[in-house]
Amino acid sequence: MRRITRPASVHDDVRERGAISTWVAMTTVAMMLFVGIAVDFGGQVFALQHVRDVAAQAARTGGQQINASQAMRGQDASVEAAQARAAANAYLRAADVDGNAEVFDGTRLVVTVSDRYDTKVLSIIGVKSLPVTGTSEARLARVVGGIEQ
Repeated sequence: MRRITRPASVHDDVRERGAISTWVAMTTVAMMLFVGIAVDFGGQVFALQHVRDVAAQAARTGGQQINASQAMRGQDASVEAAQARAAANAYLRAADVDGNAEVFDGTRLVVTVSDRYDTKVLSIIGVKSLPVTGTSEARLARVVGGIEQ
C-alpha cells in the first residue's frame, strides 16, 4: 500500500498559532478608538453650534438696547453701551455659559462665549473635555426706505 503524505503547511507551524488573535485584538482597539473620536468630535461640533447660537442670541438681546430718544428723533441710532452689555451678560448667565460682551463705536456689540464639551469615550485615554468658543456680532444700522443711512 502506498502512503500519501501531505506537504507541510502554514497551519502546521506552531509559531504561527494565535497570530490572528493578536491582529483581531489590535484592530478592535483601533476601531473603538475611531468610534470614540467620531462620537466625541461629533459632540464637540454640537456644543460649538450651541455656543454660537447662544452668542448670537445674546448679541441680539444686547443690540436691542438702543438710545431710544435719539432713534425716535431720527438722529444717529446708537446702543446704550452699559445696558447692552448688561442685557447680553444676563442672557449668558441664564444660558449657563461663560462669556463677555463688548460695545464698539456705539453701534456694534460683539459677544464671545466659551464652554467645554465633556467627552464620553475619549475620557478613557485621558481627554476629559474639549473646548468650544463662539462669537457673534450685532450691528445697529439706521435704514430708511430700505437703504442704510
